[in-house]
Amino acid sequence: MTDGQRLFVGGSWVEPDGGHYEVIDPATERTVGWAPEASRDQVHAACAAAREAFGPWSRTTPEERAAVLARAAELIRARFVEYADLARAETGATTGTARSLQVGVAAARFQRYARVEPAEWAIPPQINEAGPMGKAAVMGALAVRQPVGVVTCVTSYNNPWANPAGKVAPALAMGNTVVVKPAPQDPLSVYRMAEALEAAGAPPGVVNVVSGRSVAVGAAAVDSPDVDMVSFTGSTAVGQRIGEVCGRAIKRQLMELGGKGTAIVFDDADLGSAVAGIGTTFSFYSGQICTAPTRVLAQRGVYDRVVEQLAAYAGRLKVGDPSAPGTVVGPVISAAHRDRVESYVELGRKEGAAVVAGGERPPLERGFYVAPTLLADCTPDMRVTREEIFGPVVCVLPFDDEEEGVALADDTDYGLIDYVWSADVARAFRVARRLRAGGVGVNTVGRNMEAPFGGFKKSGVGRDVGSYALHAYSEVQAIVWPG
Repeated sequence: MTDGQRLFVGGSWVEPDGGHYEVIDPATERTVGWAPEASRDQVHAACAAAREAFGPWSRTTPEERAAVLARAAELIRARFVEYADLARAETGATTGTARSLQVGVAAARFQRYARVEPAEWAIPPQINEAGPMGKAAVMGALAVRQPVGVVTCVTSYNNPWANPAGKVAPALAMGNTVVVKPAPQDPLSVYRMAEALEAAGAPPGVVNVVSGRSVAVGAAAVDSPDVDMVSFTGSTAVGQRIGEVCGRAIKRQLMELGGKGTAIVFDDADLGSAVAGIGTTFSFYSGQICTAPTRVLAQRGVYDRVVEQLAAYAGRLKVGDPSAPGTVVGPVISAAHRDRVESYVELGRKEGAAVVAGGERPPLERGFYVAPTLLADCTPDMRVTREEIFGPVVCVLPFDDEEEGVALADDTDYGLIDYVWSADVARAFRVARRLRAGGVGVNTVGRNMEAPFGGFKKSGVGRDVGSYALHAYSEVQAIVWPG
């Protein structure tokens, strides 16, 4: 196919060895475009190109690298509507989500890392007594952030703009070069990002993009001997396999994996705020987000009201064409994923949960839609309570007191972001500090975009966002001298 998307390798747009495959609009089931299927050799060629470009790029000044990122942000904003339309078509996101939370956030992330930050810190002098290492001396020291090298960025399908931008921008700012392997469902947006970086002045080989449906494409991007670090966003199961490969080769890792976010709602909570926050699971990316508060622990005194209000909230949401004004819930990414989410709802029924909202496929002629679904009367041992569903499905469980709430919240393999709703701020912060999660929202599902982001337990390894991402994509070198 000659009109399909080409790979971006070493500064050139090249035809894929594996031909092209169809990218499907989840809302219409029509063809959005044709994505390239890279061969293993082409992926390794991309990694080799990044290795060759690393030396010169890492020696550029932080100001030069920042200028490229700033120009990329400008170019993305200049084609904002076009890029958002593509993102909406590839992902099924609503127009508002595609514009603000996909393309808008991507541009903001490139702009954020166009801000040069210090990469050196003085360490207090140390007085050493005379001994086998030499005479008595005052030893000075400096800690210096250095780039890691070649970074493979394996990105998620739920946000083909913000997720890769959150990896590529800080990695480039630190002087690394990158090979981006986007999710197979919606890779076309990532190639538009590469075009913006190329036009912004990123030298050949600094940014490379390879895609494909075959697992061999991602495997090659991870196991290449030219790769020093892997940054991955996706499922815990895939993260474990990547971790095994990285462990054998001692490659650095940054892993943002699955989540089963718990929302603890105390008796004194503002239920309107709690329900609106938890309700984002039904609408935000149709629940296809690892930070979603999908597991609700409601204290006995408000349990019935929480269930009632969440059910009413879910029932009010408009499901349908994501390009239509007023649509809140679009489709999930594919027919296969719709089937998976529906199978979990059916499993919940069999396990004894009460389906109090949703549970049936919306009556739409086309598209991979799942109705916002609320499962009540859940118990801690149910699979729907324990496993990541990654769809617009919320499970509600009762609890009696603070101790039980914390114990239930931590009874999970995951630990990405949890939430606490209570009018007693002291209690909310006390509980937040006890939760084994990388982040805790107190009376909010909002984010501070400079706060560290990452997970405890099987939700990940490492932290990024803000200055923490610059640390994540760097090695720290110590330089010591006699004073």
